[in-house]
Amino acid sequence: MNVKVVLALILLAVAAVFGATSFKKSVTPYISFREARHSAGLVQVNGVLADKNYILKPTEQFLEFRLKDGQGEILPVRYRGVIPGNFDQAVSVVAIGRYDADHFEAEQLLVKCPSKYQAAAERSAKSS
Repeated sequence: MNVKVVLALILLAVAAVFGATSFKKSVTPYISFREARHSAGLVQVNGVLADKNYILKPTEQFLEFRLKDGQGEILPVRYRGVIPGNFDQAVSVVAIGRYDADHFEAEQLLVKCPSKYQAAAERSAKSS
């Protein structure tokens, strides 16, 4: 075989391995609250607000709340960063971060709110 072809195949293999490991590191899996308590890396958990008794300090960009999953398990969450403006209307919340001692320390929050179209459809269904 030609030296150039061998060198090109080696470089291609190295690039493929590098790309695969980089992609694997960037993937953040969804896991249960129980698994999050024992996980060391960055993970995603999702649930609904357990109650409306959350602590919001906009000037400090601090939010503390409790998430409830489908099994009824509660997970305390703390978040420092830009607070989503529609947090109080959230249908579900995805927290990305790590478990730290007695709470989940979120680095990012994704908030799903009810659709304005869904609300309109529910109102028209009730009036029928």
